Amino acid sequence: MIRVLVADDEPMIRAGVRAILSTDPGIAVVAEAAGGREAVDLARRHRPDVAVLDVRMPGGDGIEASAEIRRTVPATGVVILTTFGEDDYILRALGGGAAGFLVKSGDPEELIAGVRAVADGAAYLSPRVAARVVAHLAAGDAGALAGRRRAARARVDTLTAREREVLGFLGTGLSNGQIARRLGVAEGTVKAHVSSILTRLGVDNRAAAAVVAHEAGVVAEQR
Repeated sequence: MIRVLVADDEPMIRAGVRAILSTDPGIAVVAEAAGGREAVDLARRHRPDVAVLDVRMPGGDGIEASAEIRRTVPATGVVILTTFGEDDYILRALGGGAAGFLVKSGDPEELIAGVRAVADGAAYLSPRVAARVVAHLAAGDAGALAGRRRAARARVDTLTAREREVLGFLGTGLSNGQIARRLGVAEGTVKAHVSSILTRLGVDNRAAAAVVAHEAGVVAEQR
């Protein structure tokens, strides 16, 4: 059972997050907080597997709480959930140790996928966030960007045709189950493809693979 702490200063948002997570029998919300300081205290008390934190809360924002939770309860992974899409929030959250970043307007399945991924020790960025990370990288030196794109395409060229197809769907944020349904194959087959993709690309998690997918342009192929 994945034990989750939910922190948001709006009761209706907390209720909505709890309701979404309750649809997965393998996830249980064990504590709720209305502020950053309270979230840190409850994380220390309950030692959840994952903490889902809003960005803007009284008593310390979610990014500050994330860094404190990661420092004092390192076994707890953090997912940042927010309505804000500014790059500085994304980069601050990831820099502070958050392993996942989701927007509240995203698909509810993204929340479950994100919590499960972080509980498994992986990272998870919603497709919109992954795209913003790539856009942030694109704002840098044009020569460096072109080099990253060439490198990404070269890495993707090492994949089989099916793995490239799976990577394109992975870049849009689909779960293994969703990809399996799109391709008409068993979920275990997709899981094996994803494992192979991570190895071939030389990345540690789906979020990093999604960034490669966006840089290489394979995400657009699946839309």
